[in-house]
Amino acid sequence: MPLHYEGEAIIYKVPHMTAMENNGYILRCPDTGEAVIIDAPGEPEKLLAEIGDANVKAILITHGHGDHIAGVRQMKEGTGQELGIHEDDAHNLVPGSPDFLLSDGDTIQVGSVSLRVIHTPGHTPGALCFLTGDRLFSGDTLFPGGPGRTRNPEAFAQLLDSITSKLFVLPDDTHVYPGHGGDTTIGAAKAEHAVFASRPRPEGLCGDVAWLES
Repeated sequence: MPLHYEGEAIIYKVPHMTAMENNGYILRCPDTGEAVIIDAPGEPEKLLAEIGDANVKAILITHGHGDHIAGVRQMKEGTGQELGIHEDDAHNLVPGSPDFLLSDGDTIQVGSVSLRVIHTPGHTPGALCFLTGDRLFSGDTLFPGGPGRTRNPEAFAQLLDSITSKLFVLPDDTHVYPGHGGDTTIGAAKAEHAVFASRPRPEGLCGDVAWLES
């Protein structure tokens, strides 16, 4: 398996899924072997091949954009398990519907590992992050160098609020595992954001924003 972290939880990262370069993750309890899958991009066979003897209990979706849910059907068939997403993004699962809904503050128990659900709207209305210990799965909410893409200035303002009020309160050494690309930390993101916040902001800013360039 592509082991990414081993400690109080075991995390496997499967990168480069489809041309969209999605990351898929498997979070496993080291004590019980129970696991959850985070996101279901296209080429789900890459994730399914890494399950091994893990006992998958659920599939968790960070948000409802097509590149993160393209493999939902195959993932559900391959694991026989249910899928959860926030209600504000559930309409994207067409055809089909979620098996359960995820809400801000929910706790998902994976053996002895607790995974907290954090609702971070902005990139999409139902965007979620998942936190266990000092490991944060950020979906497309937060990347190295900036926030996720936003469709209008109102969504960008909402995403900034989500990041600063819900993610930047986490310890600086929290590791951030995004839905695409490499990792970062909350401390690094806060330092980059401080540069962005110190400068005048262009009116109507949205889209792809980089902390150090926008």
